[in-house]
Amino acid sequence: MFSWGMDYAKETGETAAATALIPTRFVWPYGGESVLLSGSFTGWSGHYPMTPVEGCPTVFQTICSLPPGYHQVRVSGGPLHEALPRVSEADLEVSRHRITIFLSTHMAYELLPESGKVIALDVDLPVKQAFHILHEQGIPMAPLWDFYKGQFVGVLSALDFIMIIRELGSHGSNLTEEELETHTISAWKDAKSYLSRQIDGNGRLFPRQLVHAGPDENLKDVALKILQNNVATVPVIHSSSGDTSIPQLLHLASLSGILKCICRYFKHSSGTLPMLQLPICAIPFGTWVLGIGETNRRPLAMLRPSSSLGLALSLLVQAQVSSIPIVDDNDSLLNVYSRSDITALAKDKIYAHINLEEMTINQALQLGQEPYSPYGSSSQRCQMCLRSDPLHKVIERLANPGVRRLIVVEAGSKRVEGIITVGDIFRFLLG
Repeated sequence: MFSWGMDYAKETGETAAATALIPTRFVWPYGGESVLLSGSFTGWSGHYPMTPVEGCPTVFQTICSLPPGYHQVRVSGGPLHEALPRVSEADLEVSRHRITIFLSTHMAYELLPESGKVIALDVDLPVKQAFHILHEQGIPMAPLWDFYKGQFVGVLSALDFIMIIRELGSHGSNLTEEELETHTISAWKDAKSYLSRQIDGNGRLFPRQLVHAGPDENLKDVALKILQNNVATVPVIHSSSGDTSIPQLLHLASLSGILKCICRYFKHSSGTLPMLQLPICAIPFGTWVLGIGETNRRPLAMLRPSSSLGLALSLLVQAQVSSIPIVDDNDSLLNVYSRSDITALAKDKIYAHINLEEMTINQALQLGQEPYSPYGSSSQRCQMCLRSDPLHKVIERLANPGVRRLIVVEAGSKRVEGIITVGDIFRFLLG
């Protein structure tokens, strides 16, 4: 048996009762055949066998009772090449190149399902009615149709409703609940555009235009549109050459849908993409807890279930993230609050009589746990993985409908270590 090992240290902490032993848990998430733990506390002569975690055959653990202080340990087992695969920079570039060629030669119309529906909203629809439609249909966003212009002009998303709810809950709000009965989507979008319009190189102001794609655009361009415009989906719209023709809304393209195409195409030839065997902890992407992985620009935001809904909504807007892990006092994952959960407040017009600072995240999540609610499944929100999981496993999970991120947790404790989003995958794949 080929032997391998890794040295590291662990501090159990100094206490007043220096003679008391502290139960200390060690986890090895990189696989192996027979994994053993030795340390300075045994004089390096004894070994503790590490056993597989139930349901995670590649994750081993053991608990040792140690005196307070600073200890060095060594984990040994085999074989190493199965535990930590390595891919050369050349193989990495080859993998990226092959995926880029695939995306450049396949078109958006390949994303269209054999059957399905796409819901669009009229811009003259009252905001309140639109709020209820999204909740009842179980969708987080919908394209907007302008009858007078004869074209699609924008998208109404869960983020719009977060901003509206915050406006309703703010002191001195100009938008009352009663006004939602007649306040149209168009009026809301005009107000939002006034507040967040962009400035071009000449200092002129202009509203943000609808980001969309045609059925003949290649998948690489569609993916780049989503990434560069920081949107979750882009409508796929077919427009005939005639000026009087009505554009047809065919589909809502997402990175998950494109990722599914990649998985389907390379399903029987994954060997041509060596990087798929890399564990995600060896890839520089995602958002990680400090000291665990190489993080991106943003810190990893987490909240307790007792935190206020107002704090969660503010964090979603200010940090520009689509979800926040909800954790206990040990940072173990309990749930996830996502932008799409905001539509649960449409039930029985709850948004009209709540105080955002008094309602907790736990109470807000319970609103969406009715059997008929599209957001009632905590398993759909709490999609998890381990940092030792290979890239191909993570990609397959993210290719599932409705899954936009995986929470990276420590095996056993479910302590949150990071988040991998479908956007992280594509920024890595496209270089």
